[in-house]
Amino acid sequence: MAIRVTFTRLCRETRIRLRLTQQQLADAVGISRAYVATIESGHANPSLEVVERIARALGLELDLVARSPVVIGGGHPRDLVHARCSAYADRRLRGLGRVTAREVEVIHGRSHGWIDLLAFDPRTSTLLVVEIKTRLDDLGAIERQLGWYERSAWDLAGPLGWRPRRVVGWLLVLASDEVESILRSNRDLMARSFPSRAHEMSSLLDTGTLPRGRGVALIDPARKRRAWLIPSHVDGRRSRAPYLGHADAVGRLAR
Repeated sequence: MAIRVTFTRLCRETRIRLRLTQQQLADAVGISRAYVATIESGHANPSLEVVERIARALGLELDLVARSPVVIGGGHPRDLVHARCSAYADRRLRGLGRVTAREVEVIHGRSHGWIDLLAFDPRTSTLLVVEIKTRLDDLGAIERQLGWYERSAWDLAGPLGWRPRRVVGWLLVLASDEVESILRSNRDLMARSFPSRAHEMSSLLDTGTLPRGRGVALIDPARKRRAWLIPSHVDGRRSRAPYLGHADAVGRLAR
């Protein structure tokens, strides 16, 4: 609407300034005088071709710039491994009494994203913002993304009927050698950005203990043990990861 109103005003003001009648403009453009009048009154929706012809006749320079929105995460079918991890985390959290919502849309300006999972605890009024990754390609981008989701979660909770008193961000990552290597290489960054680890995250779920901050833990969607949040090797786990990497998980989970 803003584009149409602006063009309408510009068309009329320029035509008058050039001392052209509506009929003269119509003849130059190849449309009827009535259509020119409808355009100038703001009641027409001319095609881009007509707009271009009017601009040429009036000596106007028009620039139409189209920018794609910034789209972050979800909103489209995910790969098998991500889908399995997301469903697994959702099932586990619901089994622990949390109310959940998956693929929650977030829009702010030109930024558009989807939160993988929101999980609300009615007893403690704690809202978990869960981001699920099968790889760790850009830790800085993940941190910024989760921060945006945490800030947005307060407003998103209302329409869901939730009234959180605190919002906690969680990063759940596929348990693989590939991920473990990234965590080891970025040990200091992870310690600062994600101070809570698997055992503290489990305590939050079991007792409502206030965490130190954002948490990171590994998950295996095929794991059936009660302890489903897996510590990384950096946090003292000794056993090998169940998967070599994303590709290995795809092949094994598809069977």
